[in-house]
Amino acid sequence: MRNREVAYDMTTMETRGTLEIARLGRVDYAAALALQDALVAARRDDLIGDTLLILEHPHVFTLGRGADARYLLEARPGVPVFRVSRGGQVTYHGPAQLVAYPILKLQGRDRDIHLYLRRLEQTMIDALTKLGIAAGRRANLTGVWVSERKIGSIGVGLRRWITLHGFALNVCTDLEYFGAIVPCGIAGVEMTSVKLELDREIELEIGDREIAAQPDLDAAATAAVEQSFAAVFGYERVSSAGAAALWARVDPIPAACEAQVRI
Repeated sequence: MRNREVAYDMTTMETRGTLEIARLGRVDYAAALALQDALVAARRDDLIGDTLLILEHPHVFTLGRGADARYLLEARPGVPVFRVSRGGQVTYHGPAQLVAYPILKLQGRDRDIHLYLRRLEQTMIDALTKLGIAAGRRANLTGVWVSERKIGSIGVGLRRWITLHGFALNVCTDLEYFGAIVPCGIAGVEMTSVKLELDREIELEIGDREIAAQPDLDAAATAAVEQSFAAVFGYERVSSAGAAALWARVDPIPAACEAQVRI
């Protein structure tokens, strides 16, 4: 998705009430789609409040609703492909990649898809700052970059102004899988990760000086994203959402609105 050259003031927003955050661990992609379907319906009917799902997926390639299948360069054994209702081109999800799916009801001045995308970008930029990485935007491109290397991708959907899908931040991701696709339809793009960028800054010294071990990057990145999302979107309170109660909303025989592609 292309980024409009419009300046947005991230500081002027209506304050929101409570954001519920659910850390779900590793979730099969099809199951995550079914969960989002159920939560979008529940949010539309005010059965739940704004909810942020934090998770990771097993290896999977996904195509946006209008994506060009030619950007999927090669099949990988055991890696499914889904065509889904988000915007954007083709991307990869896998272990050690932080995936965030906001289920939000956009109201009033927040009903601006470009403003919503810029806030998602700002969330990742602020989270990376907390992790010691200087990141930013690139003109006319959606996502988050470290210099010219892409570290965060965005693909969103809307149903009656309820958001679904979201963004992915490469933390300790195996970047080799991106070689099977043209990420986000951008030819020649170099992908990077939190781990790779931090490794660039580390100088190993031989001698008596002790080298501190890197912290748990997955946990640090999760905390940074949660804090940054709540701040950027103006939530006054954050609470933990019970995963079991969310999963209980999933219809065991959901309507097929997203499709796995057989290749």
